[in-house]
Amino acid sequence: MPALCRDCLHQYDDGVRCPSCRSPRTISHPELFDLSIAHMDCDAFYASVEKRDNPDLADKPVIIGGGRRGVVSTACYVARIRGVKSAMPMFQALKLCPEAVIVKPRFPAYEEASRAIRQMMEEMTPSIEPLSLDEAFMDLTGTARLHGAPPAVMLGRLILRMKNELRLTGSIGLSHNKFLAKVASDLDKPRGFSVIGKAQTAEFLHDKPVRLIWGVGQATQSALDKAGIRTFSDLLRWDQQDLHARFGSMGDRLYRLARGQDSRRVARDPRMKSISNETTFASDTSDPDILDGHIWRMSEKVSDRAKAKGLMGRVVTLKLKRANHTLITRRVSLHDPTQIADRIYRTARDLFDQVNHDSAYRLLGVGLSDISKAADATSYGDLLDPDAGKRAQAERATDVIRQKFGADAILKGRALR
Repeated sequence: MPALCRDCLHQYDDGVRCPSCRSPRTISHPELFDLSIAHMDCDAFYASVEKRDNPDLADKPVIIGGGRRGVVSTACYVARIRGVKSAMPMFQALKLCPEAVIVKPRFPAYEEASRAIRQMMEEMTPSIEPLSLDEAFMDLTGTARLHGAPPAVMLGRLILRMKNELRLTGSIGLSHNKFLAKVASDLDKPRGFSVIGKAQTAEFLHDKPVRLIWGVGQATQSALDKAGIRTFSDLLRWDQQDLHARFGSMGDRLYRLARGQDSRRVARDPRMKSISNETTFASDTSDPDILDGHIWRMSEKVSDRAKAKGLMGRVVTLKLKRANHTLITRRVSLHDPTQIADRIYRTARDLFDQVNHDSAYRLLGVGLSDISKAADATSYGDLLDPDAGKRAQAERATDVIRQKFGADAILKGRALR
């Protein structure tokens, strides 16, 4: 059976240890050197970057997130052993792991590390579909001749480069389609390398829970439970027409995935549907000046991300959560798309002024959707606001100065509230 040493990349026939370096960290599979669709997922990425950059955190449980009123962005594996999970309220995480070190996210550091990993991937294949800063699909079909090695070896090489050059680790899933590659990457984290071949697909999925399907959340799981569907074998008892009648288009997707079928291509630039940013306050606030400052900062962050990706949006959304957790969402469609922070802010501020402010807030967010390419990003027209063009041009000039001298080179007064 084909085998690969994950430490020295030696290829050999099946064996418990590598015959070259004697490492037990090996992977063997009948289809190991024939499969080419991969999913790479960094291990506790934000926390790993923080531990890399601050050695004092190396052996400590680390949680990335806001203050006690925020939520967990991610946690290192030491904290995860104690039950801490992503999206968990911070107060709950600290009950489970009171000795944890809370670190505020440093997105510039994470983005820099992500770019370095992406560059390593680009040297392997142009067919890359990022899902977030720390994970991506890759299609390495037809690259063996170019690199003189099958995809499995190149993926092993990627993980070694990440460890040696960036001091970060990741887990690989290798299969014959995207669905199974993503499932495989979660099977042996951290530092995993798992393979799901074509011949074993049906047997592998048979008794697995349907929550393995990406996108099956709590609401979908509840609906499936009511239908008596908990495993893939339960799904196989339904025909496609009945699944569609009960679950709509999701039923068609379930029918295909139950059989391990996924025809989606690895899309290099999948269309982004929205850009948003939100913050949970350390304590509830109804102070209009403080809230206005947050609206500006959220708008500026959304604008920066849109500019960085060459995108614009037509719909501006304001999200507020009251102290009693009541959620308020307001949105408006612009006459033309924008990526200008000033316009996003003014629109979000108008939406804020339309809300009946009868209580304090614990969360505020601003978003931009109905996304399109910024082919005409220098168009600033607004017939109802003749000064909008001047402000937009000033913002572009500010962007240039910040790019040259740093993000804090120029600040608006409202950003200091």
